[in-house]
Amino acid sequence: MSTAIVTGQPVPGSSLEGDLRELGFDVRLAPDAADARAALAAVPGDQRVAVVDAGFVGHVHALRLGLTDPRFAASAVPGAVTAQPAARQALNRAVTENGIAPDAVAKSLEAAGTAVHRPVLGELVAAVPHDPQARNEARQRVAAVDDEAIRLRTAVKARDGFFTTHCVSPYSRYIARWCARRGLTPNQVTTASLITALIAAGCAATGTRPGFVAAGLLLLFSFVLDCTDGQLARYSLQYSTLGAWLDATFDRAKEYAYYAGLALGAANSGGGDDVWALALGAMVLQTCRHVVDFSFNEANHDADANTSPTAALSDKLDSVGWTVWVRRMIVLPIGERWALIAIFTALTTPRITFYVLLVGCALAACYTTAGRVLRSLTRKARRTDRAAAALAELADSGPLAQAIARVGKGAAAPVVAALGGVAVVTTSAFTGFGSGWPVLAAAVYCVTSGLAVARPLKGALDWLVPPIFRASEYLTILVLAARADVNGALPAAFGLVAAVAYHHYDTVYRIRGDAGAPPRWLVRAIGGHEGRTLVVTAVAALLTPTDFTVALTALAVLVALVVLAESIRFWVSAGAPAVHDEGEPA
Repeated sequence: MSTAIVTGQPVPGSSLEGDLRELGFDVRLAPDAADARAALAAVPGDQRVAVVDAGFVGHVHALRLGLTDPRFAASAVPGAVTAQPAARQALNRAVTENGIAPDAVAKSLEAAGTAVHRPVLGELVAAVPHDPQARNEARQRVAAVDDEAIRLRTAVKARDGFFTTHCVSPYSRYIARWCARRGLTPNQVTTASLITALIAAGCAATGTRPGFVAAGLLLLFSFVLDCTDGQLARYSLQYSTLGAWLDATFDRAKEYAYYAGLALGAANSGGGDDVWALALGAMVLQTCRHVVDFSFNEANHDADANTSPTAALSDKLDSVGWTVWVRRMIVLPIGERWALIAIFTALTTPRITFYVLLVGCALAACYTTAGRVLRSLTRKARRTDRAAAALAELADSGPLAQAIARVGKGAAAPVVAALGGVAVVTTSAFTGFGSGWPVLAAAVYCVTSGLAVARPLKGALDWLVPPIFRASEYLTILVLAARADVNGALPAAFGLVAAVAYHHYDTVYRIRGDAGAPPRWLVRAIGGHEGRTLVVTAVAALLTPTDFTVALTALAVLVALVVLAESIRFWVSAGAPAVHDEGEPA
């Protein structure tokens, strides 16, 4: 429930009251300051309240942007100010001390230390004219601009991939408006997208050509819905804590479930092809790509002197139209990637689809990682404590690495981390299954992992540490499962990596929402990356291949239950940030 207090004398012919009711406000008129204070005091403290000048002239969407966005405790546009429960006391104090003029109230809030969000209105009009001529001119400006067209245009992200921008958004924005007018929420559209993708995975699992064609079409439709949910959230400003969690995690669930469907389809096809290793490899590569992006962005989120010749060249290329789209396509963002998967699923086989996907993602990973490395080496930037803390959380160090970090001395973090990772992966790959050498290599990996994080990660390339850890753990699981060479080992490994990857994505989106990382007890409970690596290598050394498969499955279920339970508790709680994911960076 929200209440709007319209202050001052009503203006004949004004549609303000109707506009506010359209936005869901209960309107109360307050001709003078005493009435306004009384009306404000009568609004329960757990409700949003807005103070709007009766002389306001402007677009409905300007009011919507200024008064209904749930992400901000206080917001304002010329002639109107609003406060959610977190800022209600500050608003009451500002009205008491500075009167009922909304613009003066907003300035008072800012002067007292309350952050007031002021949305960029662009062509939209929001004003409080003080004479009839100015009022008529303002009304003419309102009539000259179609705020619904602006609302539709701004529902689409300003920066997106070529496929999304030119092949989906031109019509998905209208689907978003259709959903809004029928009372559908972004969460419902997100869920529909997930269900559609799961049905697509089921069709792919049939292993038949009609099934593959249906899977490709449904995957594309799932992506259309995936674009629609964000556009609906921006169109109607329906941002929510639950929506943040759903949108941030369902994309990964959809894509990786589809990989599993393709692997099942290959096994169920006439040739009985086994592509689980390719499916797991694709998931590992894609997850590591994301961690590279996340780590680099966090490392440079608030760095000083955040410039470099490489960044200058990038900005120059972005000033040339065709290079912008080429560069966005090279990184194979979600739109291009899903279109590629859908087309090759429908026209070829799962094996060919995975080959193309792996090659494309590998080239994209090389391009983006090389660019970030060059920027880091040529940038004169001082990493902040916040950036170092974020990288430490992304590292996902468990009790073993933390114990070593407390007694060890820091070294060149990326080099030390890479040496340990290469040691455990290659040893697992080139020794027979059941050998004890991978366990020894995993022990070395625990030591190098602790040394890598023994000092704050503020070096130029220290943002590489989390992706190196991710690659080391995931590839060790993949290699050992492949070396087991029994039915079910690779699917079990797929499930374990998926569960662990969910935990890592969950960590990223909590940090993005300024909500902190998952609690330390959770990281300790699931062992940290080095603890899990040591456990998997030990299980491989001690058990038969069949028992190893059972152990991987049990470990996957255990990790999934623990991380999902805590994640769901956090994201549906009142303390989670009201944000909406703007899409993956690659």
